[in-house]
Amino acid sequence: MAAVSKLTSTDLALAMGMQRAKRHPIFLVLDNVRSAFNVGAAFRTGDAAWIEKICLCGISAYPPNPKLEKTALGSTEVVPWQYYHTTIEAVQELKQHHIPICLVELTTHSVPLWEFHFSQPLALVFGHEVYGVAEEIFGMADSFVSVPMYGKKATLNVSMTLGIVLFEVLRQWQIPTPSVSHPS
Repeated sequence: MAAVSKLTSTDLALAMGMQRAKRHPIFLVLDNVRSAFNVGAAFRTGDAAWIEKICLCGISAYPPNPKLEKTALGSTEVVPWQYYHTTIEAVQELKQHHIPICLVELTTHSVPLWEFHFSQPLALVFGHEVYGVAEEIFGMADSFVSVPMYGKKATLNVSMTLGIVLFEVLRQWQIPTPSVSHPS
Protein backbone atom coordinates (compact mmCIF):
# COMPACT_ATOMS: atom_id res chain seq x y z
CA MET A 1 0.00 0.00 0.00
CA ALA A 2 1.31 3.44 -0.91
CA ALA A 3 2.07 5.96 1.81
CA VAL A 4 -0.71 8.42 2.56
CA SER A 5 0.09 12.08 3.06
CA LYS A 6 -1.97 15.16 3.75
CA LEU A 7 -2.70 17.56 0.92
CA THR A 8 -2.04 21.24 1.38
CA SER A 9 -4.26 24.04 0.15
CA THR A 10 -1.60 24.75 -2.46
CA ASP A 11 -1.76 21.13 -3.70
CA LEU A 12 -5.54 21.39 -4.13
CA ALA A 13 -5.40 24.81 -5.75
CA LEU A 14 -2.83 23.62 -8.26
CA ALA A 15 -4.79 20.45 -8.98
CA MET A 16 -7.93 22.48 -9.67
CA GLY A 17 -6.08 25.13 -11.64
CA MET A 18 -7.51 27.73 -9.25
CA GLN A 19 -5.24 30.46 -10.55
CA ARG A 20 -7.25 30.27 -13.80
CA ALA A 21 -10.54 28.64 -12.75
CA LYS A 22 -13.75 30.62 -13.00
CA ARG A 23 -15.41 31.13 -9.64
CA HIS A 24 -18.77 29.55 -8.91
CA PRO A 25 -21.49 32.21 -9.40
CA ILE A 26 -22.53 32.38 -5.75
CA PHE A 27 -22.72 35.59 -3.75
CA LEU A 28 -22.95 35.34 0.03
CA VAL A 29 -24.74 38.22 1.71
CA LEU A 30 -24.13 38.50 5.45
CA ASP A 31 -26.92 40.59 6.97
CA ASN A 32 -25.64 42.01 10.26
CA VAL A 33 -23.77 38.88 11.32
CA ARG A 34 -22.47 40.06 14.68
CA SER A 35 -19.70 37.52 15.31
CA ALA A 36 -16.42 38.23 13.57
CA PHE A 37 -15.61 34.53 14.05
CA ASN A 38 -18.71 33.57 12.04
CA VAL A 39 -17.71 36.03 9.32
CA GLY A 40 -14.23 34.50 9.25
CA ALA A 41 -15.77 31.04 8.92
CA ALA A 42 -17.87 32.36 6.01
CA PHE A 43 -14.67 33.50 4.27
CA ARG A 44 -13.03 30.13 4.81
CA THR A 45 -16.09 28.22 3.58
CA GLY A 46 -16.48 30.64 0.67
CA ASP A 47 -12.89 29.93 -0.33
CA ALA A 48 -13.46 26.17 -0.08
CA ALA A 49 -16.45 26.52 -2.44
CA TRP A 50 -14.63 29.04 -4.70
CA ILE A 51 -17.52 31.54 -4.59
CA GLU A 52 -17.75 34.79 -6.52
CA LYS A 53 -18.03 37.27 -3.64
CA ILE A 54 -19.03 37.94 -0.04
CA CYS A 55 -21.18 41.01 0.67
CA LEU A 56 -20.60 42.14 4.26
CA CYS A 57 -23.48 44.30 5.50
CA GLY A 58 -24.23 46.50 8.49
CA ILE A 59 -22.52 45.35 11.68
CA SER A 60 -20.85 42.37 9.98
CA ALA A 61 -17.10 42.50 10.57
CA TYR A 62 -14.82 43.09 7.60
CA PRO A 63 -11.06 42.87 7.04
CA PRO A 64 -8.76 43.74 8.59
CA ASN A 65 -10.08 42.33 11.87
CA PRO A 66 -8.04 40.01 14.12
CA LYS A 67 -11.07 37.96 15.27
CA LEU A 68 -12.22 37.49 11.68
CA GLU A 69 -8.71 36.50 10.60
CA LYS A 70 -8.50 33.91 13.38
CA THR A 71 -11.14 31.75 11.68
CA ALA A 72 -10.59 32.94 8.09
CA LEU A 73 -6.99 31.63 8.11
CA GLY A 74 -5.89 33.86 5.23
CA SER A 75 -8.96 33.35 3.04
CA THR A 76 -9.72 37.09 3.17
CA GLU A 77 -6.80 37.44 0.76
CA VAL A 78 -8.39 35.21 -1.89
CA VAL A 79 -12.17 35.60 -1.56
CA PRO A 80 -13.48 38.81 -3.14
CA TRP A 81 -15.57 40.87 -0.72
CA GLN A 82 -17.24 44.24 -0.38
CA TYR A 83 -18.67 46.10 2.59
CA TYR A 84 -22.14 47.70 2.37
CA HIS A 85 -23.63 50.00 5.03
CA THR A 86 -26.96 48.21 4.63
CA THR A 87 -28.11 44.86 3.34
CA ILE A 88 -30.66 46.68 1.18
CA GLU A 89 -27.78 48.29 -0.77
CA ALA A 90 -26.14 44.93 -1.39
CA VAL A 91 -29.38 43.22 -2.44
CA GLN A 92 -30.34 46.11 -4.75
CA GLU A 93 -26.94 45.91 -6.47
CA LEU A 94 -27.26 42.14 -6.94
CA LYS A 95 -30.80 42.51 -8.31
CA GLN A 96 -29.54 45.12 -10.82
CA HIS A 97 -27.26 42.37 -12.13
CA HIS A 98 -30.24 39.96 -12.35
CA ILE A 99 -28.95 37.72 -9.58
CA PRO A 100 -31.79 35.89 -7.78
CA ILE A 101 -31.94 36.53 -4.04
CA CYS A 102 -32.49 33.48 -1.82
CA LEU A 103 -32.95 34.07 1.91
CA VAL A 104 -31.81 31.27 4.18
CA GLU A 105 -34.38 31.72 6.88
CA LEU A 106 -37.14 29.78 8.58
CA THR A 107 -40.40 31.41 7.37
CA THR A 108 -43.87 30.27 6.36
CA HIS A 109 -42.65 30.45 2.73
CA SER A 110 -39.37 28.55 3.22
CA VAL A 111 -38.76 25.43 1.16
CA PRO A 112 -36.67 22.70 2.77
CA LEU A 113 -33.14 22.84 1.38
CA TRP A 114 -33.27 19.35 -0.13
CA GLU A 115 -36.45 20.16 -2.11
CA PHE A 116 -35.28 23.47 -3.57
CA HIS A 117 -33.67 23.90 -7.00
CA PHE A 118 -30.91 26.53 -6.85
CA SER A 119 -30.46 28.72 -9.94
CA GLN A 120 -27.20 29.99 -11.41
CA PRO A 121 -26.10 32.65 -10.53
CA LEU A 122 -27.36 32.93 -6.97
CA ALA A 123 -27.18 35.19 -3.92
CA LEU A 124 -27.65 33.53 -0.54
CA VAL A 125 -28.60 35.83 2.34
CA PHE A 126 -27.73 34.79 5.90
CA GLY A 127 -28.82 36.82 8.92
CA HIS A 128 -27.96 37.86 12.43
CA GLU A 129 -27.23 34.98 14.79
CA VAL A 130 -30.21 35.78 17.07
CA TYR A 131 -32.67 37.76 14.93
CA GLY A 132 -32.09 36.18 11.52
CA VAL A 133 -32.44 38.08 8.25
CA ALA A 134 -34.01 41.51 8.74
CA GLU A 135 -37.70 41.48 7.75
CA GLU A 136 -37.15 44.52 5.50
CA ILE A 137 -35.19 42.19 3.18
CA PHE A 138 -38.05 39.66 2.90
CA GLY A 139 -39.89 41.66 0.24
CA MET A 140 -36.73 41.77 -1.91
CA ALA A 141 -36.27 37.99 -1.90
CA ASP A 142 -37.02 35.73 -4.83
CA SER A 143 -37.08 32.63 -2.64
CA PHE A 144 -36.69 31.31 0.89
CA VAL A 145 -34.99 28.09 1.96
CA SER A 146 -34.35 26.48 5.32
CA VAL A 147 -32.32 23.62 6.67
CA PRO A 148 -34.73 21.03 8.12
CA MET A 149 -34.51 20.85 11.92
CA TYR A 150 -35.34 17.60 13.67
CA GLY A 151 -34.44 18.42 17.27
CA LYS A 152 -35.69 20.73 19.98
CA LYS A 153 -33.79 23.78 18.69
CA ALA A 154 -35.04 25.47 15.51
CA THR A 155 -31.71 26.93 14.36
CA LEU A 156 -28.05 26.18 13.75
CA ASN A 157 -25.04 28.45 14.01
CA VAL A 158 -24.95 30.75 10.96
CA SER A 159 -21.54 29.51 9.80
CA MET A 160 -22.69 25.87 10.08
CA THR A 161 -25.85 26.68 8.10
CA LEU A 162 -23.81 28.54 5.50
CA GLY A 163 -21.59 25.50 4.92
CA ILE A 164 -24.53 23.10 4.63
CA VAL A 165 -26.39 25.31 2.15
CA LEU A 166 -23.34 26.24 0.10
CA PHE A 167 -22.26 22.67 -0.47
CA GLU A 168 -25.83 21.57 -1.24
CA VAL A 169 -25.83 24.22 -3.99
CA LEU A 170 -22.57 22.84 -5.42
CA ARG A 171 -23.91 19.28 -5.18
CA GLN A 172 -27.06 20.25 -7.08
CA TRP A 173 -25.04 22.08 -9.71
CA GLN A 174 -22.93 18.91 -10.05
CA ILE A 175 -19.67 20.75 -9.55
CA PRO A 176 -16.97 18.09 -9.98
CA THR A 177 -14.88 17.16 -6.99
CA PRO A 178 -11.26 18.22 -7.39
CA SER A 179 -8.90 15.33 -7.95
CA VAL A 180 -5.24 15.26 -7.20
CA SER A 181 -2.91 12.72 -8.73
CA HIS A 182 -0.05 11.46 -6.62
CA PRO A 183 3.26 10.08 -7.78
CA SER A 184 3.46 6.30 -7.29
